Amino acid sequence: MILPYIAVVFGLVLLVWSADRFVEGSAATARHFGMPPLLIGMVIVGFGTSAPEMVVSALASAQGNPGIALGNAYGSNITNIALILGITALISPIAVHSQVLRKELPILMLVTALAAWQLLDGAISRGDAIVLLSVFAGLMGWTIWQGLRKKGDALEHEMAQELEVHAMPIGRAMLWLFVGLALLILSSRILVWGAVEIALAFGVSDLIIGLTIVAVGTSLPELASSIIAARKREHDIALGNILGSNLFNTLAVVGIAGTIHPLAIEPEVLNRDMLVMAALTLALFFFSYGFRGPGRINRIEGALLLMSYAGYTAYLISTVF
Repeated sequence: MILPYIAVVFGLVLLVWSADRFVEGSAATARHFGMPPLLIGMVIVGFGTSAPEMVVSALASAQGNPGIALGNAYGSNITNIALILGITALISPIAVHSQVLRKELPILMLVTALAAWQLLDGAISRGDAIVLLSVFAGLMGWTIWQGLRKKGDALEHEMAQELEVHAMPIGRAMLWLFVGLALLILSSRILVWGAVEIALAFGVSDLIIGLTIVAVGTSLPELASSIIAARKREHDIALGNILGSNLFNTLAVVGIAGTIHPLAIEPEVLNRDMLVMAALTLALFFFSYGFRGPGRINRIEGALLLMSYAGYTAYLISTVF
């Protein structure tokens, strides 16, 4: 019985390490090919930090574990806002200067509303998944257009500085890109196997495992990058990591999983988890948008987010015992 625990711990450690290498390698490779820093920050880094959720949910769906697939995606969104931004704001209050991020905040709210509407019939069909992926493709097109035309945005300046710090030769960048991706897939398989075995052993639904252990594990790259960015006072990168990841999770991660295999939805996903995710997304909008100037997530709001995460997790655990 000890082997599944070893698999989960080893899988999580390898997942975080490989995701970090994948993000660094893909960002440096994109920079070598002349991609603008703003576009790297919005597309490449957003995709890279969400790659663990994408691979884990795709594998879980293919293996017939919809609870892990959906729990991982929605649980990661909850973790990103409540836990990661909560910790980040306590370390350094997050001031939002980027106009691009201010445009992404209402888009995230609309995307969350679309996801909630799709859950009303109790399933994510392939048609629903195709809609999500189509919206994702349109959003990526808009993001690329924004990245090419927006000059001098605060996020662009912060990203350019980070790319200079982590500059590497093209050969090493491509090596980390491919090695990181290969190990990402391997570690995801190990993690999913261990999580499913633990769920079966304790009679816990794979949804709960997906919302807790797997969601936190796959969100660790966002936690690390947001904390580092906050300590450097690169606040727009800290928030941009979370917004990009949540958009990827809601649209691409669920879309890919639903395309591989239609997902049956437990009632709790809509009545509990989606409700919490929507409430946190709404709170994030009001904290960050800045109706009369730059938005700001202060330490009090960060503490409230952390308390929300603690309460939600405690409730999940109480349903098991």
